[in-house]
Amino acid sequence: EPTVRTELMEQIPPIAIFLQESRPKFPTAFFEYLMPIVVRYLTDVNNQVRKAGQEALLILLEQDLISQSDIENKVCPILLDLSAPDSDDEYKVEAVNIICKMASMLSRTTVEHILLPRFCELCSDGKLFQVRKICAANFGDICNAVGQEATERLLIPKFFELCSDSVWGMRKACAECFMAVSYTTSPEVRRSKLSPLFISLISDTCRWVRQAAFQSLGPFISTFANPSSAGLYIREDGTLSIRPSVQDVNSNSCQPSNNITLMTSSTNTA
Repeated sequence: EPTVRTELMEQIPPIAIFLQESRPKFPTAFFEYLMPIVVRYLTDVNNQVRKAGQEALLILLEQDLISQSDIENKVCPILLDLSAPDSDDEYKVEAVNIICKMASMLSRTTVEHILLPRFCELCSDGKLFQVRKICAANFGDICNAVGQEATERLLIPKFFELCSDSVWGMRKACAECFMAVSYTTSPEVRRSKLSPLFISLISDTCRWVRQAAFQSLGPFISTFANPSSAGLYIREDGTLSIRPSVQDVNSNSCQPSNNITLMTSSTNTA
């Protein structure tokens, strides 16, 4: 029964946490018994079971309960198979969504060498606009996961493609994550490549794209500032914040010293 398998998946994370805390007594139980179930259920025929398996996988990754070898040898190969060009449409959409969500939880080397090539392929998927939409909405997170060199060499060309996509929702998603992409690049790339690209979005024929671009204008401009003097920085959750200077804090002790959030999110899947 699919409901039984779904309930089982929901119990995997707490069992895994218990096993980790009792590892001297159960040294290999998770890797031998539970991990294979999680991987198998990512390809289950029932979509509710797959969804439960995906949620369990993300929790396990977030809690750092899966070894690096299992991530590279068991999890990533399944996701690459599910997101292959000839894969079923529903499986492909789910796989790219998981790849984007787990990128921030993996090592830079794993993302860049194993998942990034497939992500770049999916950005150009001509069959499913849903796949390209997920890629566009999470583009800033992928850039942050792989760093400046890989972003400028591999991702910026794909970002140009998505920014000129025939589907306006794709261009809107790019406008919404523009600040996060810009923050990952060098000042020269920001000035010579991203600035003209942003102008094209702010002049887009679709008013929803233009509106999203105007909302990202301030955050995009802020990426040109010198962080050491402006105090602008990107928090781990992708928000743009201001770090108060020591002088400001000392001059007004009544003001709270915590960060001021200027932007709710660097990526918006809406």
